[in-house]
Amino acid sequence: MKYCYRRDAEGGAPYGKDENYNMKEINARFAGFGGQGILFLSKLVAYCGIIDGREVSTMPSYGPEMRGGTVNSSVRVSDTQIYSPIVDSPELLVVMNLPSYLKFIDTAAPGGTVVIDSSLVSEKTSRTDIDAHYIPATALANENGLQGLANIIMLGKILALTGFTTFETVEKAIKKAVPPSKSHLIEKNIEAVNLGYRM
Repeated sequence: MKYCYRRDAEGGAPYGKDENYNMKEINARFAGFGGQGILFLSKLVAYCGIIDGREVSTMPSYGPEMRGGTVNSSVRVSDTQIYSPIVDSPELLVVMNLPSYLKFIDTAAPGGTVVIDSSLVSEKTSRTDIDAHYIPATALANENGLQGLANIIMLGKILALTGFTTFETVEKAIKKAVPPSKSHLIEKNIEAVNLGYRM
């Protein structure tokens, strides 16, 4: 299943960036266990693109295993028309478990950025043509009262590394994506973004 969107909206600059900076195009894959919030993470990145008025496509992929099995999602965000949602060689790869790391690490585009949850992935890549970052997102979530929000900590790190959108837009996306029944978690999500951004 794939989704393509285009919306008009507004946003400011992330911490330390000028208001007139150019947001980066995103060709990303997010991967991990079902239940880690991989699809929610990709949804937030897509919402950021929509809020910023950019072209967006998403394509989740999951098997019958679902929760506890592996799941991944491709997201593209661009200022120009997107003709295919498929991301074969992601310029941004986010992996949150070892099976996903082993499956996708070699698919990352040369020169690309890879963000790895080192709490659950003990291996380190031998590739020298990618920019790999190891962040113990799951451990950080547990240590800071943010259980279940390792994916959002990863989002904060992605924002810091790529500047693909603004911090204000991320806050708007969180408020849009979190259902009313869980609105009490909005502040925790924003706290998790801040924590990842500072790492």
